[in-house]
Amino acid sequence: MKAVMFVPAPDGAGVEVREVDMPRAEPGEVLVRVKAAGLNRAELAIRRGLRSGAAQPSGIEFAGEVAALGAGATRFRIGDRVMGHWRAGQAEFVAADEDLLVPVPPRLSWVEAAAWLNVFVTAHDAIVTNAQLKPGESIMVTAASSNVGIAALQIARLLGANPVIGSSRSPAKLEKLVSYGLQVGVEAGARGAAIILEATGRKGVDVMIDNVGGVVLKQNLECMGVSGRMVSVGRLAGDVGELNLDLLALNRIKLIGVTFRTRTKRERIECVKRCANDLWVPLQEGLLSPVVHRSFPMHDIKAAHDCMEKDEHIGKLVIEIS
Repeated sequence: MKAVMFVPAPDGAGVEVREVDMPRAEPGEVLVRVKAAGLNRAELAIRRGLRSGAAQPSGIEFAGEVAALGAGATRFRIGDRVMGHWRAGQAEFVAADEDLLVPVPPRLSWVEAAAWLNVFVTAHDAIVTNAQLKPGESIMVTAASSNVGIAALQIARLLGANPVIGSSRSPAKLEKLVSYGLQVGVEAGARGAAIILEATGRKGVDVMIDNVGGVVLKQNLECMGVSGRMVSVGRLAGDVGELNLDLLALNRIKLIGVTFRTRTKRERIECVKRCANDLWVPLQEGLLSPVVHRSFPMHDIKAAHDCMEKDEHIGKLVIEIS
């Protein structure tokens, strides 16, 4: 079968479509004939760091039809439409534990289905499981035009957060985010903290979903209210930031780190289940939506990565497999 592979090189891996062995469904697994697969920014970081060794498969989310069932797999039938959250998904076939799969709502196309699960699982885990956002609480989402950011805005609106604040380096992007739940847009920069404090009646935000990290950590903490919860999801601005421990203590702020990289498969399954339990019906009813900027045929995977590198898009980039 054909699969997207990262091919190591001295200055960072290249990306290309190669012929590889087709997987098979092991006990408890489902073999999926992939129709479309989402791209994620983490794949760029993986490429940059892959300088030697064997070629590696790409992808962590996909949508397609059930093609075969492993022994003991009973949740789905052959032909069912599913979306999944697992490795090596940018390929013609992928095998995954049946509990990492979610039915595709009838209203979604393959491209839309491929763009939904990963970012909404990530945002749901941050907002609901870790920050425990309550109706009426304020929330701030940094890098709000990122894929996780857009998902976070939609979930915050669904849960009744008020106000829903988001930041971006681009005023044009902020304008487009209003339709996804943004109430207060903050252009990243020196005045950001003042705008956030004004929007929250000088109290500071209850929940911060931080996709930026690095140099903005200090400013983010200054925007937090008493008993606020900051969840560190991404580190677009770097891994190291300034932390005022006195401010952290005085405001009794909870600083929470999250990632899927150190989670076991069982922990990942629990995240998928919680997300599906809370968000599948709103997704089916159109209260939540995947946001797709553009899709590419599989053979144009290099162009898709070039587009992702430019960082000019709002919404997911998706490759169509078959």
